[in-house]
Amino acid sequence: MLRSNRTILRFGMLIAAINLALIESAQAFQSAVEAESSLAEEPFAAVPSLEKAARALDRVAVAWTSERKCGTCHTNYPYLAARAKLGNLSDSYAQVRAFFEDRVAHWDDAQAGARPRWDAEVIATADALARSDLALGAGLHETTRRALDRMWTLQKADGGFTWLKCGWPPLEHDDYLGAIVAALAVGHAPGDYAHTPLARAGIERLKRYFAKNQAPDLHHGLVLLWASTRVGKLISDDDRSRIIAQVRALERPGGGWTLASLGSWKRRDGSLNPPDAPSDGYATGLVIYTLRQAGVPASDPAIVRGVGWLLANQRSSGLWFTPSLNRDGEHYISRAGSAYAVLALESCGYSTTPNPRPAEIKTSMRSFSPGLDAECPATGATPPHTRHGRSAPPRSIAQRRPPGSAQA
Repeated sequence: MLRSNRTILRFGMLIAAINLALIESAQAFQSAVEAESSLAEEPFAAVPSLEKAARALDRVAVAWTSERKCGTCHTNYPYLAARAKLGNLSDSYAQVRAFFEDRVAHWDDAQAGARPRWDAEVIATADALARSDLALGAGLHETTRRALDRMWTLQKADGGFTWLKCGWPPLEHDDYLGAIVAALAVGHAPGDYAHTPLARAGIERLKRYFAKNQAPDLHHGLVLLWASTRVGKLISDDDRSRIIAQVRALERPGGGWTLASLGSWKRRDGSLNPPDAPSDGYATGLVIYTLRQAGVPASDPAIVRGVGWLLANQRSSGLWFTPSLNRDGEHYISRAGSAYAVLALESCGYSTTPNPRPAEIKTSMRSFSPGLDAECPATGATPPHTRHGRSAPPRSIAQRRPPGSAQA
């Protein structure tokens, strides 16, 4: 009888511990959601900080992954690539990367929820892991290779891919982006993966697809330009010049760019997003990073002004605000926008601390499970700093890499 009571007591303690862990996880996720809703009103950071950006990205990525147990285009996929650029990686990065590695390792298992929920999960996971591998400098991980190889089995006869069409522009609303993400994945894969027979055949099909299908909006054209810097001949020289000229023409008066100007998407209530809205983190970060990858120097006046906008408009949480193109209240796009802001600043010479050795990135934690989102060269120039068009004093941010330093 005593042994039975002890067993019951231990079982009860175990249940209580599990419940406590679930409550803490739910509270962390709810806190992240509430922070996202209030980001529009959040005060600006007194001093811009990539260290604070790193901590904020860690927080939202782990909260989403642990609570939702899925990958999503607005949070943990962009996090995996951008966060590695900042170095000083924490257990948070290891947890999120381990989640995706674990997904790939069990995609063919028989249990419910193991298989990829959509083709987009395979493509996005291959891209995130490939860009993570490249940033970490450890070569192509075997798990990444498995994801990339599987991605090609999903390519359609016309060279395209099936992507999420949840009505959430610009990331989850058409198949065209799926083909671009596949190109980014193979283009960022370290080593000679792009020269393997499987990848070479897939790349040729992608080239034919893009030759026959123009980008539906400037956002996709910009991301395709980025992909073309990693995989040659995806677009013509004329298209490259046209995209860059169009982007330059859309720069806001106070520096930076606004996402709404990169397309003509309607909100959930049927209204159009105003193309003359204030600059935001997503568009400004994406434009600067893509122009840098396309060879535009960091000293270019438009980039200098854009960097100034990013430095002046980081919020106190460490993130950059981007309003949702779909509805108010849940501005999750701010997370992807903050990832692009980090990539933009890093590409212009701003950095924190060096990456740890690849062996220090422990990916042994297997605490998460199932699928994809169910909802579907540096210069010494000092940029001007503006906040919504107003002047702000120059600020230091971490340390700058010396001019001419290498970039991944």
